[in-house]
Amino acid sequence: MSAAAAHDASARWPSAMPDDPGFDVRGLTLAERILSVKAGRRVRAGEVVVIPVDQVMMVDSIAPSALRIVEEELGGVLQHPGRVSVVVDHVAPASNVEVATTQKRLRQVARDKGLRLFDVGRGICHQVLMEEGLARPGWVVVGSDSHSTTYGAVCAFGTGMGATDIALAMVAGRTWFRVPETVRVRLTGERPAGVAAKDVALEIVRRLTADGATYASIEILGADAFGAGERMTLANLAVEAGAKVGLVAPDDALRQRYQVPAWLEVDDTASVASTLEIDLSGLGPVLSVPFQVDNVHPVGEHLGVHVDQVFVGTCTNGRLEDLRQVADVVRGHRVAEGTRLLVIPASSQVLEAALADGTIATLVAAGASIGVPGCGPCMGRHMGVLAPGEVCVSTSNRNFMGRMGSPEAEIYLGSPAVAAASALAGAIALPDARPDEGAGA
Repeated sequence: MSAAAAHDASARWPSAMPDDPGFDVRGLTLAERILSVKAGRRVRAGEVVVIPVDQVMMVDSIAPSALRIVEEELGGVLQHPGRVSVVVDHVAPASNVEVATTQKRLRQVARDKGLRLFDVGRGICHQVLMEEGLARPGWVVVGSDSHSTTYGAVCAFGTGMGATDIALAMVAGRTWFRVPETVRVRLTGERPAGVAAKDVALEIVRRLTADGATYASIEILGADAFGAGERMTLANLAVEAGAKVGLVAPDDALRQRYQVPAWLEVDDTASVASTLEIDLSGLGPVLSVPFQVDNVHPVGEHLGVHVDQVFVGTCTNGRLEDLRQVADVVRGHRVAEGTRLLVIPASSQVLEAALADGTIATLVAAGASIGVPGCGPCMGRHMGVLAPGEVCVSTSNRNFMGRMGSPEAEIYLGSPAVAAASALAGAIALPDARPDEGAGA
């Protein structure tokens, strides 16, 4: 069956979410509401539900294992092949013969089973699914990547799963969840100039800690002034606090872009496990310091640390607005001698837009190297692996030991502007510093 035929036969996605779920959703959190509507009954935190999924996503590094389980253990027949997306992004292009051979087989299986395939160069799974409209408010989207929480930017219940669960979801068109408790994060105050969504997201992780929201739904309120891409950054990093899902509360901006069901709204009477309030006006640029994401400190505490590589990209900060922020900082300057600046757009659409508006030209003129849209060196497989003793400032989401190569390398996580300033200075720097003073000397 061709991909087009499969899409016609099984419907690319379920019908629109109902405005009236048929039961009372008052007193329920966002996560409880989504899972209640999917279950067809009112459910609360702690219950186990079996529900249909709207989209199953697999990346190239996990898809072969999931598809083997489908064929060898589950009969090989998919309930809704048109609701399955395969994205070749983690090692794209292939780094060696073994990877290339695996990807060749994956393309053939996708064609044979009528799966939606996004091949090398289309971009990072989460960015691509959002651009393609394959994550929508109230949907349940499961992915074979832990940062599938990103879909919560549009208040979709997005979460990561392992190969076995992904295989079961593909075959059955359903999956099971324990309904998560909710940690409500309320953002207040006005964000100061120079404070990025990445700074806010890292502050949330710092305050909650790496396991402070384990298997919880982080419900983020007060993000009305954050753009669509910034909300993806907030939802993306929810998993770094251990969360099952990160849901940005719907607002008028979201309703202008999507059909948001009437029941999908925040209920102040809902029971939550805990509440965290963050005053944005008191925040400044921060870094996540090796080797834990919740090890967050002001950038000013680390000025002058020599930087060998700066990496701008990933599902956290590889969008057009991120690349533009870097271009604004480096325009008219050159990357410091002894420092490499690697920029990898999150998708082909981002690359095309950055080419059209001159962003890429500005980055190249400053000495940046531009990579094929995809994950790049984020997981330490290719395109910028770090050597022992090297230091990288990255806009990615993890700085664990060995994450980008040698376990003796160090990774600092920061915003695109901090990354850009550090590239010019050759050392960790604040975005408003001139290249010749950025190291804090």
